[in-house]
Amino acid sequence: MAVEGTPHSGIGGAVERLGRGTVRSVEEWGYAFAMLVETFYWILAGHFQRQPVRLAPVAARMMTIGVQAAPILAVLTFSIGVMLAIQGIHTLKLFGAESQVVVGIALSVTREFGPMITGVLVAGRSGSALTAEIGTKQISQEIDALRVMGINPLRYLVAPALLAMLVMLPALTILADIMGLLGGAVYTALAMDLSIYAYLDRTAAVLQLDDIRQGLVKSVVFALIITLVAVTNGFAVEGGAEGVGRATTRAVVLSIAYIVVADMLFTFFLTR
Repeated sequence: MAVEGTPHSGIGGAVERLGRGTVRSVEEWGYAFAMLVETFYWILAGHFQRQPVRLAPVAARMMTIGVQAAPILAVLTFSIGVMLAIQGIHTLKLFGAESQVVVGIALSVTREFGPMITGVLVAGRSGSALTAEIGTKQISQEIDALRVMGINPLRYLVAPALLAMLVMLPALTILADIMGLLGGAVYTALAMDLSIYAYLDRTAAVLQLDDIRQGLVKSVVFALIITLVAVTNGFAVEGGAEGVGRATTRAVVLSIAYIVVADMLFTFFLTR
């Protein structure tokens, strides 16, 4: 008979680890949901409690999350557009339908690659920074100090980050769409002798408002995912600087994994 608290081995141990992992996941999602509800409470009702969410931190977050990320996002999505054009022309040429590459690029960029590349970039760049910042404050007991002073950490730290994410991810997604389509237009102009004006004219004829709206809806969901994963890992930091490093790595990996899974689910249900 195994001693209480001693890990089992074999199939029993695997089942036990699976159960413990499932319980931890449910607890973590419950904690994240409760944090989301309380954060929205402070955003909507903080003014009436005489503890409004200050606009200066929101603007500062928007600068770091959105404005400073715009150049690298523009380069990445322009490259994605070129890559889609290369692969699309190469594949469609086998069927004599390379002229349809415009349709493929337009739908792929606005529905899939624009929001996904934006989410992955923001998760790696700003989500990790948010986890490290909150984790550092956690181990230095600055968050406990905020509570002692009567300042709610969610209102002070999480609400500005969440607002900035909800504004800047859709804005960055629009930039990603434009640069991705431009990348496809430039390569198609060189490879198929199709003018950029004609390319954009055909793109405008193909795209519908719902295609762009799908990408924007995804970007809002990605903003929630990145913020919640970042702050829950930040508040759970233990073990000093090493713990901050582990939490930051875990936050980035989980954010990207959740973004990919969420994108898959969106694509499945929205294209049925």
